Amino acid sequence: MQQLSGQDAMFLHAELDGLPQHIGGVTIYDQSTAPNGKVRFKQILDMLRSRVHLSPIFRRKLAFVPYNLGRPYWVKDPDFDLEYHVRHIALPKPGDWRQLCIMTARIHSQPLRRDKPMWEIYVIEGLNNLAGYPPGCFALLMKVHHCAMDGATGTQFMNIVHDLTPETRDVGEAPPWIVERPSMARMLGSAYLDAWRKPGQVLDMLKVAGPTFMRLRKGKQEKHFHNLEDKPKTRFQGRISRHRVVEARKFDFEVLRAIKNTQPGTTINDVMLTIVAGGLREYLGSKGELPEQSLVTGCPIDVRSAQERAAGGNMVGFMNVALRTDIADPCERLAAVHEEALSAKAYAEALGPRFAVDLTDVMPGNVLSLAIRTASATGLAEASVVFNTIVTNVPGAPFQLYMCGAAMIDSISLGPLLPNVGLFHIVYSSVQDKKGSINLSFTACRDMLPDPAFYADCLQESFEALRDAALSEKGKRKKSRSK
Repeated sequence: MQQLSGQDAMFLHAELDGLPQHIGGVTIYDQSTAPNGKVRFKQILDMLRSRVHLSPIFRRKLAFVPYNLGRPYWVKDPDFDLEYHVRHIALPKPGDWRQLCIMTARIHSQPLRRDKPMWEIYVIEGLNNLAGYPPGCFALLMKVHHCAMDGATGTQFMNIVHDLTPETRDVGEAPPWIVERPSMARMLGSAYLDAWRKPGQVLDMLKVAGPTFMRLRKGKQEKHFHNLEDKPKTRFQGRISRHRVVEARKFDFEVLRAIKNTQPGTTINDVMLTIVAGGLREYLGSKGELPEQSLVTGCPIDVRSAQERAAGGNMVGFMNVALRTDIADPCERLAAVHEEALSAKAYAEALGPRFAVDLTDVMPGNVLSLAIRTASATGLAEASVVFNTIVTNVPGAPFQLYMCGAAMIDSISLGPLLPNVGLFHIVYSSVQDKKGSINLSFTACRDMLPDPAFYADCLQESFEALRDAALSEKGKRKKSRSK
């Protein structure tokens, strides 16, 4: 038995009606690279069956402490049924990109059952009319609850089901599957001991709080960072419906690198934030809803150490970055976003990268759950704006991957929505056929963003405007120096 961390449990407590807290992704494969040019559903089942022992996520489920007196535990599922978790479906004809996004959004909007291991895989056929993709490709849609893993550990999880060559590797024989029945008495006893430890943990937090406060005050006085106090309210703030939309756009990594290199110190992440900012400017402006103040995004950051990377679960900090949607010029916005990102990083370092993780470990789960549900029921969650959207960076494998011999040719990621935040962006980097690319995908509340294809076009236009402005400006500077 392994107890969930405070942050893992937080994602369970945050799961309200219409707000499932799982992450996921859609990967598309070219089966022409597989032996005989075909991948059967049975092959995928057999491959997964041979590898479920490589990650505890596959076969463990939740055991809840009576009366919610402590955080839940992960226990081995004695009734694990692989074929329940892996489903085989197909798109209706003609099987185009929009249909794939609609099906993905509908599947992603449904919560995972809590009495079974909290993941599902859908093998999707019928992708017969995807522009730019080879004929006969298929997709794999994965859902895993956020309490089981975050984006960083999700990348490791995906590596388990893939190979580096078209030949499916032999991972060896699985060890014996020993099931440990959860003991209610043991869980209650642990909860009792945890309750006695809480005052000491709170005291330790208070000891850290003093130096933290001094660092924050000093950093603000010396203008290493600034607080983002006044955040505008947009259509993406409010009560979240049960319905979702999903879309994505792909950008060439070398072009993004060229844009980055036009301004010293700028990162790829700065470029992607600038593209998101431009897309939001275009979209909200078309509705007559663009605020004068800059929108603010929350950016999750991985705070686990090298020794903690194989542990699964969540170890995520947050930093808030102003997107500078108040700046129309793309190059000026990129420079401003870079400065805002530096400010946000300085603030996060002053606060302490693990502050959020430590805080959730100290806070009793039943109190946190009650607070979240009360805030949602009374409307307090919609009254305050913490950030307008989320943009998270998930690095993919820097090499070509295969599943059952089929080459992965594309991948987009799916995120959860949070109370009062109805738009979630994921920046996912990957390599297909030795070419690097970055997919910018988003998950949104359908009531808040009923036209996802239009917003995706806004992101594409934002990228093109930044590319043209940045690279033409670089060309002008080169020409000026040559004179």
